Amino acid sequence: MRTCRASAAGKLTVVLATIVVLAGCGGGPSPRAWAASVCGALTPWRSEINKLTSSTDEQMTAQTTPAQAKENLVRLFDGAEQASEAARRKVEKAGVPEAENGEAISAGFRSSLGKMRDAYGRARDTIDGLGTGEPTVFYDGVRAAVETLNKEYDASALDTSKLNSEELKQAFDEVPECR
Repeated sequence: MRTCRASAAGKLTVVLATIVVLAGCGGGPSPRAWAASVCGALTPWRSEINKLTSSTDEQMTAQTTPAQAKENLVRLFDGAEQASEAARRKVEKAGVPEAENGEAISAGFRSSLGKMRDAYGRARDTIDGLGTGEPTVFYDGVRAAVETLNKEYDASALDTSKLNSEELKQAFDEVPECR
């Protein structure tokens, strides 16, 4: 069964490499400083999401009771929600890059992480609301919650089609925090 896909966390990394904006003015951090802050926020988030995804996969195949699975899955999705919010706050703290469209780019990252956070929260709440008396019904509900999570996660991806600049792309390619 496919769960909250570690590849989704990788999608945000790919976005980082494709975002490119022209330098502008505004008094915010330089593109390199901003890229370093953003990657510094996303690297531990990606690790946590990958770890939680692996744990969720294990939980779905483990021989546990529905009540145990429910407790574990609720805890895992709560952790993913918290990790996503922590990353969103760190990106917010990074400020607005001193680049053309810097505000839109920063807002896009924050919005994307906020949508991911909310998707995990909804999955947690859905699973928390499932009864455990009928195992088949419970696991069908879990599968449906995870399918919805995957769709919401995919829909939360940052649209970079209007954000092009060699300077910011170069910053993400060069700063050590993004490697």
